[in-house]
Amino acid sequence: MSGRTHARACPERTCVGCRERAAKGDLLRIVMIEGACVPDLRGRLPGRGASVHPTLVCLDLAVRRRAFPRAFKSPGPLDTAELRRCIEQIEPQ
Repeated sequence: MSGRTHARACPERTCVGCRERAAKGDLLRIVMIEGACVPDLRGRLPGRGASVHPTLVCLDLAVRRRAFPRAFKSPGPLDTAELRRCIEQIEPQ
């Protein structure tokens, strides 16, 4: 034994809005359910996930860049109304 302690690696994800890498815990996981982007606050919903900073700036960037349809491999635009309401409640004013 060398006496050294190993710090566990923190999982990182890329925000689909600003494209910056951040710790998984700092980002909001999004899943697609029936053509809508739904926040996965507990990180337990099944299916492919996309990550975004929980800010309206990153959400707007992701929508403008059409990042959600690309991340979910969906042919058309997705409804982000529920996601927007969630982020408005989370984001500090």
